[in-house]
Amino acid sequence: MRKIVHRHLGKVVAGAAIAVAGTAVMVGVTLPGSAGADESSGGLRVGNQAAQQGGQGQGQAAVEPGVVERAPAEGDKGTGRDPLTDDETKRVEQIALNRQLLTSGENVEGQRGPQRIGVDLADPEENELDDPNAPRRADVTFYDYKDDSLVTKTVNLDSGKVERTDTQHGVQPPISRDEMVEAAKLLIADPLGAGLRADYKDATGKELTSPDQLTLNSMVYRATSGAQPALLAKCGEHRCVRLFPKVKNGSWIDARQLVIDLSARKVGKLG
Repeated sequence: MRKIVHRHLGKVVAGAAIAVAGTAVMVGVTLPGSAGADESSGGLRVGNQAAQQGGQGQGQAAVEPGVVERAPAEGDKGTGRDPLTDDETKRVEQIALNRQLLTSGENVEGQRGPQRIGVDLADPEENELDDPNAPRRADVTFYDYKDDSLVTKTVNLDSGKVERTDTQHGVQPPISRDEMVEAAKLLIADPLGAGLRADYKDATGKELTSPDQLTLNSMVYRATSGAQPALLAKCGEHRCVRLFPKVKNGSWIDARQLVIDLSARKVGKLG
């Protein structure tokens, strides 16, 4: 294997070293294990049966083929504190995304409609804690890049109505998958992404042109007074992200000094 030359922004390093020493300890995030690792234990059952050896009379353990158990059928509607079903999730998203929000909002790509962040089962009201027939509710969260606001709508699954709408500024939930992909696109295309592209080529011999070539992890970045260039001073008010990219089936690439401002669609470098 060709020796990698450590001359770029992100020195391609061994996965364990960068995950523990360079990233996970410093920023308090957990990075995934080695890509392609065998995780076959979930949902598989493997048994042994004796097989006679001809003429020897001795049994030898034989491994049966793995059997993947089917997930239980999911109903259209959950009960009590059951997790939201797929049908419930789709339904509350449609209810929450009304015409006004759809036409006025903007997603991470600059297109019409706010960016979906997540859908979660809402906590019961205080006076419903002991009520087994309390209505199920869901909190549907969007980030509106039009005005950098976090919009949370609480939907009553029984009545099909939005009971509350909460709009906040300066609140930054974890980065969604779509936002990570868009941040990687901006970084790859930016001049400050030259080191990332060079490190990827050192590791693979191929050009880095798409986020699909990387495994991505991320964290929200907030500006600290005097600790970053002016370009990133609004991070926290703006939606900003640091990426922790990994070559698929390969090494981590250190891009911790780079911050992508998704609201301004710009890339900055920390000192």
